[in-house]
Amino acid sequence: MLFRDLSFRYKIPLRAIVLVLVTAGTLTAANVMREYDQLRSDLLDNAESLGRVLASALITPLLHDDLWRAYEIVSLPVETEVPSALGAETLMVLDPQMRVYVSTRPRTYPVRSELVEHGPVHAQLAVELAALRPAAGGRAIELAEADDFFVAMPIVADGVSLGTLVMAYPKSIFQPRFLAIVNRSALVTLVVLLLLLPMSAYWGRRMADPLVQLADCMGKVGDRIPPEPEYQLYESRDEIGLAGTQLKSMLRSLREKQALEQQVIASERLAAVGRITAGIAHEINNPLGGMLNAISTYKKHGQPELAVSRTLPLLERGLQQIRDTVAALLVETRVQSHPLTQQDLEDIDTLLHPHTSRRQVALRWEGRLAEPLSLPSTAVRQIMLNLLLNAVEAAAQSSEVLCRVCREAGQLRVDVLNQGEPIAAERLTHLFEPFVGGRSEGHGLGLWVTYQLVQQLGGSIDVRSDAEHGTVFTVVLPVSKEDAG
Repeated sequence: MLFRDLSFRYKIPLRAIVLVLVTAGTLTAANVMREYDQLRSDLLDNAESLGRVLASALITPLLHDDLWRAYEIVSLPVETEVPSALGAETLMVLDPQMRVYVSTRPRTYPVRSELVEHGPVHAQLAVELAALRPAAGGRAIELAEADDFFVAMPIVADGVSLGTLVMAYPKSIFQPRFLAIVNRSALVTLVVLLLLLPMSAYWGRRMADPLVQLADCMGKVGDRIPPEPEYQLYESRDEIGLAGTQLKSMLRSLREKQALEQQVIASERLAAVGRITAGIAHEINNPLGGMLNAISTYKKHGQPELAVSRTLPLLERGLQQIRDTVAALLVETRVQSHPLTQQDLEDIDTLLHPHTSRRQVALRWEGRLAEPLSLPSTAVRQIMLNLLLNAVEAAAQSSEVLCRVCREAGQLRVDVLNQGEPIAAERLTHLFEPFVGGRSEGHGLGLWVTYQLVQQLGGSIDVRSDAEHGTVFTVVLPVSKEDAG
């Protein structure tokens, strides 16, 4: 798990170093084994060559039963330290009955002694020699329990076996030469590793750097798109280089898109401010114009009493309209009011009755408030009145408007549904902005005021509108914990 989560900055060089170590170790072991096999093969070849020479020289002494001459022949390589003997420890001549005829160590292997008398190793050697054919030539015999390995050479004259020449070589003869081979191979391997390991680490780091740069750049992408001076990417025509080039191109496109989105947001904000400003100016200019006209008429015409009686109501209505417009822009929910009760819902129904009668629309209620809720009744009544007035005005004549009120999971939910003409999709995105109305009458502040009240109460408002299900406004308001039960 630790190695899997390790950065490629270290993972690739480590893998390269391990690969070099394994390769060097494998090659060194193979070279040592090859040298050992070659050393053993050379020793056996030299031993067989010596055995053939000695076997030829022993034919005459064996035919004439010249024991002393046979001893001189087998002792010559040991006494004169002939290099071809390669350290033969013991040479002996056995007769066809596997008895010692002569040996270089007569006290250990007396003449005429049975070979099997000299221990289990020699008994097993006797079995191996008995299977040796006279015409088969020399043979190397290696016994697991023995400290020596043996080279046997038949002594044959005119197709008749006169005996067998046995040469014993200590197995330890390989140890100095084997250690020399190991030391030499280890030294060569160490020199190679001293050259290859830094190169492997360097090239592994070079291979990992593009991946690390790519990961670092991708890690910086989040809420903001980093500019090009903050990152460096490897670029070439290989796979990593192409990925870096594509990432750089993608980041450039994302920066352009982000800049364009910011421009669009700024434009939309400016457009919203413009709409609000134009709406306020329109709503205030209309009554101001009327009032100015009334004052001008009052100045030009006589009969002051009649002019005053007509002018003052016009001024009053204009000022009232300006006051309503300004009041709609100053939404405030912190007015002291009692908790919401079922009586407030019934009052709303009473207030709406003239509108529903005029429009010939039936208002149907679903749900009741069994107990008061810790919500400001003034604000909630204003929300429901605005939504229900809009629903009644939008509903077709002789149709029905449904208002569903229910409590669920510590919340008050209000659904207002009408089956009038659905709201166009382009209007839905700006529906809660001020002065965006769907009818010629009214100043378009009702839904904006409703949205502001819902937000200040910590709730949410949603609208769905289509030809099949009609238009549904859904308001969800959180109820305080003491009323959650």
